[in-house]
Amino acid sequence: MEQLKPLQVTMIRYCSVIAGCIFIACAINLFFVPHHLLSNGLSGVAIIFHYLLGWPIGVQMLVMNLPLLYVAYRLIGKVYAIETVFGAIVLSCAVDGTRFLSNMTPVSDPALSAITGGIIAGVGAGLIFRVNASVGGLDIIATVIKKYYSFNVGMVGFVINCLITFIAATIFGIQIAILTLIAMFTGAKITDQVVEGVNRKKSIYIVSYRPEEIVAAILKEVGRGATILYGEGAYTRQDKRIIFVVVSLTQISHIKHLVEQADPDAFMLVNDAVEVLGKGFTQPKA
Repeated sequence: MEQLKPLQVTMIRYCSVIAGCIFIACAINLFFVPHHLLSNGLSGVAIIFHYLLGWPIGVQMLVMNLPLLYVAYRLIGKVYAIETVFGAIVLSCAVDGTRFLSNMTPVSDPALSAITGGIIAGVGAGLIFRVNASVGGLDIIATVIKKYYSFNVGMVGFVINCLITFIAATIFGIQIAILTLIAMFTGAKITDQVVEGVNRKKSIYIVSYRPEEIVAAILKEVGRGATILYGEGAYTRQDKRIIFVVVSLTQISHIKHLVEQADPDAFMLVNDAVEVLGKGFTQPKA
């Protein structure tokens, strides 16, 4: 596969940020605003003022980001600040540019709207985070706190989002707060899926005294390659060979059956393989 040039990588990165911002903007205006719901982070604060005072959400987000961007420039670095400025401006423009969508109500049920909006916003955030970009707001706050106080970024975000939810419960009622939590949770899970990749597989470790039979069965019946690792039993001190293989979700039951047939006493460990790259998975077989 031909290696991408730096300019192509940069273009893909910025296009991913733009696409992510559009997804987030559509989620806010198409699913959150019509049902008086909130999103997470700085946009959630802007939405609160929008409900109370009618201020444009995108403009608020940009104004709130200005001092944070200055902090990012001073404390984190020039490159980070410049890249974040791009993301913050694009997201603010996208939110106000799609404001007309708030007049539509594609989903009448608030709960379904919270879930759908969370999914779409999660996809957008995932596209942005996948290319290691930022749109400001909560990202800057969390990065600064992590740098100087060694707090976990996820924990900082969790605390801030809990505060937003508490404000929502106080001003708009507990139902809005619960639906906001649903939207935040859904968005976070989808973001993780997009960032980690949809190419999820299963990695399997098989400890057996009969590895040749198991490997032969895997190669013949499943059509997957395997790697043999060498180990030693902690109690018996006997040499053991450990079979390592990566398969799709649908192939796990077949692997289990083959292992049970070849060696009923074999030890098997199945793990999630978040993103698998390489021949046979992301490259065509020779």
